[in-house]
Amino acid sequence: MLFNKNFMGRSYECMSDCADMSSYLNKCHSCRVESGCFMVYDRPNYMGNQYFMKRGEYADYMSMWGWSGCIRSCRMIPMHRGSYRMKSYERENFGGQMYELMDDCDSIMDRYRMSDCMSCHVMDGHGLMYEQPHYRGRMMYLRPGEYRNFMNMGMSGMRWMSMRRIMDSWY
Repeated sequence: MLFNKNFMGRSYECMSDCADMSSYLNKCHSCRVESGCFMVYDRPNYMGNQYFMKRGEYADYMSMWGWSGCIRSCRMIPMHRGSYRMKSYERENFGGQMYELMDDCDSIMDRYRMSDCMSCHVMDGHGLMYEQPHYRGRMMYLRPGEYRNFMNMGMSGMRWMSMRRIMDSWY
C-alpha cells in the first residue's frame, strides 16, 4: 500500500507490478508492505535508483535512503523456493573470468579476486547486487535471465561488489 508522507492523504494498493504510479498518486513518500517483497524505483518503467522492501512500514523512506524523489514504479518479487544459481562475468557480454554463485557473497573481490562484475546470467532464484561489499550501497534486483551489460541498464559507473539471494523466509 503506497501513501503520501507518513501514511497521510491518498493511498494506492498495489498487488502486482506497476510501471508508472503517477496516474494513482502524484507523490508517494511512505509505504506499507503487508505481504511479499517488492523492488521500488524512483523513475517510471523500473528505472533509476532501486530499493528492496519486505514486509513492514516505511513512513519516510526518502530520508532513510537519501532519495530526493519518490516512488515512481514498483515490481513485485515472486517467491522462489529452491536453489540459486548465477554465473557472474568480469566483462560485458559474458566475457572474461566467470564465477558461479550459489549462495550469498559479501565480497566478490575477496572471494573471487574479481575487481568488477559487468554481466551475469541468473539461472535460478532472485537476488540483489550491491555496489559495495557487505551488502551496502545502491542495489539492483536480478531475476532469472541474461544481463549482458549493466551499463546499458542505466547502471553506468557502478561496480557490483556483493550479492545476496532473496530468500523465501523474507516473505
